[in-house]
Amino acid sequence: MVENKDNKLAPNEIQEDKKINLRPKKINEFIGQDTTKSNLNTFIQSSLKRKKNLDHIILYGPPGLGKTTLANIIAYEKNVNIHSTSGPAFTKKGDLVTLLSNLSDGDILFIDEIHRLSPIIEESLYPAMEDFKCDYIIGSGPSARVMQISIEKFTLIGATTRLGLLSRPLRDRFGIPIQLEFYSPDNLKQIIMLNAKKLNINIVELAAYEVAKRSRGTPRIAIRLLKRIIDFSIVQNLKIIDTEIVLESLRQMRIDSEGLDEMDRRYMRCISEDYSGGPVGVETLSAALLEQKDIIEDVIEPYLMQRGLVQRTSRGRILSKKGLSHINKEYK
Repeated sequence: MVENKDNKLAPNEIQEDKKINLRPKKINEFIGQDTTKSNLNTFIQSSLKRKKNLDHIILYGPPGLGKTTLANIIAYEKNVNIHSTSGPAFTKKGDLVTLLSNLSDGDILFIDEIHRLSPIIEESLYPAMEDFKCDYIIGSGPSARVMQISIEKFTLIGATTRLGLLSRPLRDRFGIPIQLEFYSPDNLKQIIMLNAKKLNINIVELAAYEVAKRSRGTPRIAIRLLKRIIDFSIVQNLKIIDTEIVLESLRQMRIDSEGLDEMDRRYMRCISEDYSGGPVGVETLSAALLEQKDIIEDVIEPYLMQRGLVQRTSRGRILSKKGLSHINKEYK
């Protein structure tokens, strides 16, 4: 602690306490999603040359693939302000009107979990997205009147894990739909190496690739695993993270060769042991596992289906041959 001019104690500033921003700022720093990145760059450059706003953008895909990061990159490349919020944050129509009226020309409004907007808020967005106007009701009862407010031209970027939950009218108002895919292990390895460098950590490429293979195709999970492996290496006083410490750390965290954690295996064992491999409905699985239906559909199932371990049929969920083989292996 140090003493300042007012004789008050102030904490010493420790450099390590400053949060290191691991998110890329520019589009050329964003690793993976090559087709999406190329198309998005084209749309941005076109809008800059025409001196026009971007069309409204909807980003959709599983959690952790970079929807929020891309929204901030678009704002950076356009050199405009971004106002971030989420669908559940809007409790009444006035919240939206206040936010829209505070936007400057060309600003970006980013709404995460846009599928969770209430119908009243969603309908208020329609004139704002198309005509850049919004209606506000003053008073109540017979004396109530509608006042139309003009707002600055803006770009709405919506993010959702479940595009199907958006109503058709809202979905159709987004001129640029962008779907984010799971990342390849090679792309995840690049992300891990880059973030290890930012964190001033030495990691060998084979070790980074081993982490990448078990990161479920998701950068957020790759970075989370990297940080936990760094914890293990620090406790063991290791200066370099090699394959041996990676495998040992993943074993301690119970992450298997497919990148599955204990929740995934509980889900698969439930289908295998309690329901003879399926089919079984998601509502039944939710009750059996004491997990919310949304967690099962949005967090657990997408990767298991992408890896071909689980199949979704009209009768319910079933384990594939690959899934049965994997869950029957003894965990090592």
